[in-house]
Amino acid sequence: MPDYIYWISYLIIINLISAAATKLDKSRARRHLWRIPESRLLLLAGLGGSPAMLFTMLLIRHKTKHVKFMVGIPVIMLFQAFILYVGFQLFHQM
Repeated sequence: MPDYIYWISYLIIINLISAAATKLDKSRARRHLWRIPESRLLLLAGLGGSPAMLFTMLLIRHKTKHVKFMVGIPVIMLFQAFILYVGFQLFHQM
């Protein structure tokens, strides 16, 4: 099995977890229950779940008034895209 299958599987899983965490946080906010810490949500985004988290945030209108999320997650995505680009460039030089 090619190595990239593991990376794709990881990205799918982390994005599903990120979307679920965003949805759960919104649900808990509505019911005034314990919330998922913002640092944990940002960590999930930083670990690769930023696309699903941003999409879910916009879809369910959660954290859309927080600059930390509406600027931070796209910045994280740009950084991740840059890292992928550099990684592909290095891989193709081998």
